[in-house]
Amino acid sequence: MTHLLLIRHGVNDTQKEHLLAGWTPGIHLNQIGQAQALALAERLSSVEIAAVYASPLERTLETAEIVAAPHHLPVVTRQELGEVRYGRWTGQSLERLRRRRLWRTVQVTPSRARFPGGEGIYEMQTRVVAELERLHTQHPKQTIAIVSHADLIKAAVAHYVGLHLDLFQRLVISPASLTMLALSDAMPRLLCLNDTGHLVAVVGGEEK
Repeated sequence: MTHLLLIRHGVNDTQKEHLLAGWTPGIHLNQIGQAQALALAERLSSVEIAAVYASPLERTLETAEIVAAPHHLPVVTRQELGEVRYGRWTGQSLERLRRRRLWRTVQVTPSRARFPGGEGIYEMQTRVVAELERLHTQHPKQTIAIVSHADLIKAAVAHYVGLHLDLFQRLVISPASLTMLALSDAMPRLLCLNDTGHLVAVVGGEEK
């Protein structure tokens, strides 16, 4: 059985500004995000982690490096763990995007949603699940940490618990949260979802 520790990156300032960051370069953890990552790293310091993988974006890499430090592990980047490719929606305000007709599709029937100039949500789910399956094969009977983004983690969880993609928006994945899957050749199991217990002492730990 392979245990996957699915971690969302910590808080960054685009979340306070209510912008859809996507693949925008140069977005880093703010002070709260760094504190969140440190709290998570301390929680996982006694766990025997074999490898740490991350989306190539700065905010995920920074979170992953903090988590990896107590284990003296390098962070391996994987494009397939990167954020949803939002295309022309990238960098726009959520307030403006909510007025678009596509917004309702994204919320109600996301399996049919495709971002203009970007990818479909179904395609995103397919690529992240394929990557998790590859990592499962590479790390039999090991525990690995995977730092990614909220929608990717939600889509992966939906796949492994048999939840239709059109319902994945009902799941919540908070910044610096921990979600844990156990994969074997038989039935996958969800061991925890959106665990933020380590953030109780972090100022702003409840920030979404």
